[in-house]
Amino acid sequence: MRHPIIKQLSFVALCSFSIFSFADSIIVQSTTSTKNSGLYDYILPKVSTDIGIKVNVVAVGTGQAIKNAQRCDGDVLLVHAKPSEERFVAQGFGIERFDLMYNDFVIIGPSDDPALIKGSNDVSEALKKIAVAEAIFTSRGDDSGTHKAEVRLWKDSTIDPTKASGQWYRETGSGMGATLNIAVGMNAYALTDRATWTKFGNKGDFQIHVEGDQKLFNQYGVILVNPENCPNVNAAAGQKLIDWLLSKTGQDAIASYQVNGNQLFYPNAR
Repeated sequence: MRHPIIKQLSFVALCSFSIFSFADSIIVQSTTSTKNSGLYDYILPKVSTDIGIKVNVVAVGTGQAIKNAQRCDGDVLLVHAKPSEERFVAQGFGIERFDLMYNDFVIIGPSDDPALIKGSNDVSEALKKIAVAEAIFTSRGDDSGTHKAEVRLWKDSTIDPTKASGQWYRETGSGMGATLNIAVGMNAYALTDRATWTKFGNKGDFQIHVEGDQKLFNQYGVILVNPENCPNVNAAAGQKLIDWLLSKTGQDAIASYQVNGNQLFYPNAR
């Protein structure tokens, strides 16, 4: 059952379109992958047409996006680190979290594959091989959703790569695109979401080496920032966006986005 505030806001969103013009705008604090993949360029014109809202996206790592939303610098949070998202809601910063869509993470690397991990669907075993070979691995190291996933995967593999920080394990402190550019420049492996990799233009001879492990599942969630905690939140417009994203129209729009014939996100709102 939806939170009472959501019920109220949903009613407002459905019944007060005439109050809001196209100029009505909101800020979405977002993970970078949805931006880098081109998804927003594809769906936001549809949002403007359907519900008359201008959406301004601040695309940063998930950790930074959550911090920004906690500081009331946004109306909606759209990220991919479920435990952190649930904590955001539990602490009163958000109203309710909804599953929105998913894809997966992959490990990419050079074609010569120095750690011999090509074709693996066991991410823990692949990471162990990278560590044993001391093959260069570039980490975002920025508390993003991808970095959080990477930390979890290393932990599952019983390897602590930070002991080799500055040696074969290189933390970039940068976004996904910059980290991929560094990986290509250093002939290094990296963990990335599939959508960003598909859209990435500087692949060189790099390719996906590890995919298909259930541990690489990548869930995205969407949350309305709590107006009781942040009075400046445009709650009605933010809820209209969330309702649209969770609706059949929004879910179909997400599913229809493709790059080079490849679907990048799979809607799973309930």
